[in-house]
Amino acid sequence: MPPLSRLLSPALLVATTLGLPHVALAANGHVSITKNGGNICMISNGLPNHSTGRFPNRGNPNSIHAQNIKVCVPQNPKKGSQAKFVRGSIGFALNGVMIRPGTADFYDASSRRGFSRQGNRNWRLEGMGAHELLGMDANNAHVDERGLYHYHGKPTGFLSGNNSTLVGYAADGFEIHYAGSSVISGYSLVAGIRKDGPGGRHDGTYEQDWQFTGGSGKLDQCNGGMLNGQFVYFVTDSYPYVPRCLWGKVSSGFGR
Repeated sequence: MPPLSRLLSPALLVATTLGLPHVALAANGHVSITKNGGNICMISNGLPNHSTGRFPNRGNPNSIHAQNIKVCVPQNPKKGSQAKFVRGSIGFALNGVMIRPGTADFYDASSRRGFSRQGNRNWRLEGMGAHELLGMDANNAHVDERGLYHYHGKPTGFLSGNNSTLVGYAADGFEIHYAGSSVISGYSLVAGIRKDGPGGRHDGTYEQDWQFTGGSGKLDQCNGGMLNGQFVYFVTDSYPYVPRCLWGKVSSGFGR
């Protein structure tokens, strides 16, 4: 099957290949998603189909730059018995923007900002919990040192006016959906005061402020659950916001 990008605009390509409604892309955003040889492959320049915040900004010193992204995931993924925690990109949105929930910053009392990449490894800054500190925009996204624009949580701009719950695909090939309050995260804040590190209450600023407690009717530790009889991952309005671990084999090009 030849790439449909030769024949269609990026928006029509996504709609035609995946059966989704038309999505109007920004003038500088380009994405091609095709199904071929048992894989779903995405090629993009990493720029979104919506407006972004201003970068650099007070919390983020980096500028947005177009990327050269090509990743493939299995079209028929298999769910394993053991969850694999993934650092770096865990999937991609249908507009070609990568999903990268983790950060590389840790609590650091000696740093002017209170965190650094050389800080206390026991207290990793949570992207959504430190939204303003890390210069996130209204789409819950910001830019890394390479200029890669990426989502840490609910992709607000992408979802605006979208009639489908499908957000994108995880690195193991399972779909990622946003279903609002109809699904409930299995994580909750740790009670009480932090015993070391930054001190203060567990308020969600750090990943270690959260714990998986599960429970009936809640998503699993990877934010996974069933939708229309199929296993999928979900984007949620509370932690972990997007999957932090995956149940299938992680495709090359993801993670670190």
